[in-house]
Amino acid sequence: MTAPRSDAPQRLTGLRVVDVHGTKVGTVQQVYRDDATNAPEWITVRTGLLGLKEPFVPLAGARRTGDELHVPHTRGTIRSAPRIDTTDHLDPSAETRLYDHYGIPRPGASGPG
Repeated sequence: MTAPRSDAPQRLTGLRVVDVHGTKVGTVQQVYRDDATNAPEWITVRTGLLGLKEPFVPLAGARRTGDELHVPHTRGTIRSAPRIDTTDHLDPSAETRLYDHYGIPRPGASGPG
C-alpha cells in the first residue's frame, strides 16, 4: 500500500472524518492506495487535541457528504487502531493487522473453510 505523492482522486485530504454515530473523529491527512490497483484503500486521520495521532481507517464503506467523510466505524474503534508509522508505504503485515482490527476481510482473501 503506497501513499500517493499527488492529490487523491476524490481530494479526500482535509475532509472531516465522521464516525458511524455522527461524531467528528478528526481530519483526513493521507490517502494510501492499493499497490496493485492504485485505488484509494486507506486514509490516516489526525485526531486528538494536538493532532499527534494518525490512525489508519479503511475507505471500504465510507461515503463523502460535502466536506465530511462518513466512515462505518466508531470513534473508539478508530482511536484504538494499531499504531503504525505513517510512512510512504503500508506493508502487508501492518495492513493485515488493520484489517483484523476493523473486522473486515482483506480484498482478494478467501473466506473461512
